[in-house]
Amino acid sequence: MWRRGPPSGRGSGCRVTLSGRKVYKATERVGQVCERSPKIPPREYQQARRSEVSGPFPPNVRIHRCVMPDEMARPLIRSRGEEGGSRPLQATASELGGPVIGILGTGDFSRSLARRLMAAGYQVVVGSRNPKFSAALFPKEAEVMSQMEATSKADVVFVAVFPEHHSTLVELRPTLAGKTLVDVSNGLKINRDAPSNAQQLAELFPESSVVKGFNTVSAWTLQMGPRDGSRQIFLCGDDSRAKSSVMQLCRTLGFVPVDLGLLASSLEIENLPLYLFPSWRIPVVCTLSLFAFFYAYNFLRDVLQPYVTGKKNAFYKMPIETVNVTLPAVALVMLSLVYVPGVWAALLQLWWGTKYNRFPGWLDRWLTSRKQLGLCSFWCTALHAVYSLCLPMRKSARFQLLIAARQVKEGPVWVEEEVWRMELYVSAGIMALGLLSLLAVTSLPSVANALNWREFSFIQSTVGYCALSMATLHTLLFGWGRAFDPAQYRFLLPPTFVLVLVLPMAVLLCRLALLVPCVARRLRMIRRGWEKSRHIRCAPQEECPRNGLEDFSNV
Repeated sequence: MWRRGPPSGRGSGCRVTLSGRKVYKATERVGQVCERSPKIPPREYQQARRSEVSGPFPPNVRIHRCVMPDEMARPLIRSRGEEGGSRPLQATASELGGPVIGILGTGDFSRSLARRLMAAGYQVVVGSRNPKFSAALFPKEAEVMSQMEATSKADVVFVAVFPEHHSTLVELRPTLAGKTLVDVSNGLKINRDAPSNAQQLAELFPESSVVKGFNTVSAWTLQMGPRDGSRQIFLCGDDSRAKSSVMQLCRTLGFVPVDLGLLASSLEIENLPLYLFPSWRIPVVCTLSLFAFFYAYNFLRDVLQPYVTGKKNAFYKMPIETVNVTLPAVALVMLSLVYVPGVWAALLQLWWGTKYNRFPGWLDRWLTSRKQLGLCSFWCTALHAVYSLCLPMRKSARFQLLIAARQVKEGPVWVEEEVWRMELYVSAGIMALGLLSLLAVTSLPSVANALNWREFSFIQSTVGYCALSMATLHTLLFGWGRAFDPAQYRFLLPPTFVLVLVLPMAVLLCRLALLVPCVARRLRMIRRGWEKSRHIRCAPQEECPRNGLEDFSNV
């Protein structure tokens, strides 16, 4: 009789055995033989068709397992198997014939890399000097073995050992010949001249293809995935095929590979993790220097001068009030420094009559630091707003208010001029803070990438100059008529706002000069390629050639 075996739950096709001689395949749908495989003889197939309808199956035919042939009937999510796991919806890299990944080293980076590779479906082998001890550090799916065994099985090998230990791997040279080595090491300090770690590794293994990469991501980023860290991985190498395979591996892991060219670029890639805010060094030093200068200036005028001249103790102003007066001065000067190099560059282009002359090096560095200067200005402005809101909460402010209330004499206490001054300068300060916040937000890469060039330049230039104008107006309203009061010149020093207004007023006046129509037109022509020394000379009509063409000989 036909004996139907238990369903296996795997795809379509019945396995049919005829008298134990040979295994044939047919298909079955809902318990019926629906079509014949070319391997099943017609006679046995007809017997199976008749037996399915009329009676028992022939004794020489057994159906061992049946599955559904229709791909649409296959469930998308399979039920848990015997081990309680579920089969992923996508085929893993190992199922698709992906490379076997080897890792030399058992540190934190190696363990995180192994977990990430296995999560992506790669088969991982780990080479260790002590496999029995290191096996407990890795997931059970990873094969931990000796370094020789791991390198012989792997197609791509990650060298995750310290660069000073690269020489201990020389005995693996025969098994690593013709394979791709990925150097993930970093140095202890910035390397300027000496060969990089990747270049030294390439010298040790000349028959292997060395690719530099994965040294700019941390073990935490590898373990948690690219969502919690940088998505970019910088790569370089001399073998384009090996580099392409590593780039594909990066994409499979969810990262974005960035090709930096040949292996000679590995020195710069190894130095990247060692830089400590390289683009922020000058702006931060400038901010701290300005803060120190203005704080000392305000301390000399507001704290030390009353104590020296009248023995009045005003040292309580140092923690909050003096800092609060210093912060807006630093913020306005830093904001002015954002637009000084642009004005300077425009004046140089007008003087040269061309845009093709190279700016001085100091001006180039200044132009590339404008974003950081602006963010430092916004930081000081935000701190000034917080300090200003905290001024009424001080005990000293409450005591001064009580003393002033006791000293008030009968008569009007409403001073119209002071009321308007306060209302206007506070309103201008709030507007300046709002515009600076807009500039800071649009400087974020995620926001800037959503804007086209015209929108970005409009915000950073036009709105930026509006913010500078509003901040300057805020300072002018704060000073009001005190710049002409001799009592404000303590120790013969002018008020702080007088010093602060020099640079922003100069920048705004230069900007207004550049907006004059004749100047703006000439600057626009220069920036579109016009040159003073190579202009086109059009001869008058009576001097033109007979064919009516203009004379372009002076181009």
